[in-house]
Amino acid sequence: MPVTLPLVLKRKPKMNVWQSLWVRAMLCLLFVGIAMGGHWLDREGLKDNIDGHVSFSDVVYFTAITVTTVGYGDIVPVSDRARMFDTFVVTPVRLFIWIIFLGTAYTLVLKSTWEQFRTHMIRKTLKDHIIIYGYGATGESVVDELLRQGEKCETIVVVDQSEHRISAAIERGVTGIVGDATVNATQAAANIATARAVIISTHRDDSTVLIVLSARQMNPTVSISAAVRATENEDLMRQAGANNVINPVSMGGHLLARASEGRHVVEYIADLASADGCVVLREREITADEAGQSLESLTTGKGLRLCRGGRIHGYWEEEAKALQAGDVIVEIARTGRD
Repeated sequence: MPVTLPLVLKRKPKMNVWQSLWVRAMLCLLFVGIAMGGHWLDREGLKDNIDGHVSFSDVVYFTAITVTTVGYGDIVPVSDRARMFDTFVVTPVRLFIWIIFLGTAYTLVLKSTWEQFRTHMIRKTLKDHIIIYGYGATGESVVDELLRQGEKCETIVVVDQSEHRISAAIERGVTGIVGDATVNATQAAANIATARAVIISTHRDDSTVLIVLSARQMNPTVSISAAVRATENEDLMRQAGANNVINPVSMGGHLLARASEGRHVVEYIADLASADGCVVLREREITADEAGQSLESLTTGKGLRLCRGGRIHGYWEEEAKALQAGDVIVEIARTGRD
């Protein structure tokens, strides 16, 4: 039976750290004041084993000792009322004050130290990973597809300026960073120097160009794929250093035009692009055993084209009749799903 987690509503805190600290200090003084007032009003129920007289300073001392510890025995409650007051008032006050102290220590010291330590440990493990800049509708779809392809959550890092979006990404199990991807420090936090691939999906082409430039500067060899909104910016993205530039508007137009001829072509294209289909379009470098074979004779799938020396050749061309070491091919392969 599925477990439904309660919804949590979050808002920006109304108090900063110092205001919160001041409120906690006032609460501690209030609790101590309640205990001190009770002891003073019922001072006849206390006994001073030193001089036999309970003064105001003795009440202050006894309150401070009983609130922070269990006392030293020099001043003790002797009446039933004084004992009940210490049991049902002072003891809860002591617990509340310790909870406030521990909560303050966690907020100001332990939480920050733990987060820094955890961040350091996560960054040490980030190698050969995929960074996704932007977690809107497209970025979320990218994460979904990567997970369907078998990518591990630990190898996916999502960067977005929205804390709400990053929280949603973290719920998927991936690593999230709240920050501006156009800033080098944010990309350094994502360990872009050791990344395998970068995928950029923002809502603005100018931001995307800045991210591409920064990413290419910090990692000259990483594969960068960027989504572009305006067709005239596609060449600009490539000049900035993007290896793959995808225009969702143009792609959608191509598919819609194909759909006018019938639905089967569009369905097959969607099948090729998704890991959920029966077949998948994939790119890989040939193995040593495949050198010398033709592109059409491969047993791993249906070979479509190859890249050799930076040039693209189709399966019908002469170059595809004998594969060479270092060739990168694009093929249609079975996924094992019927």
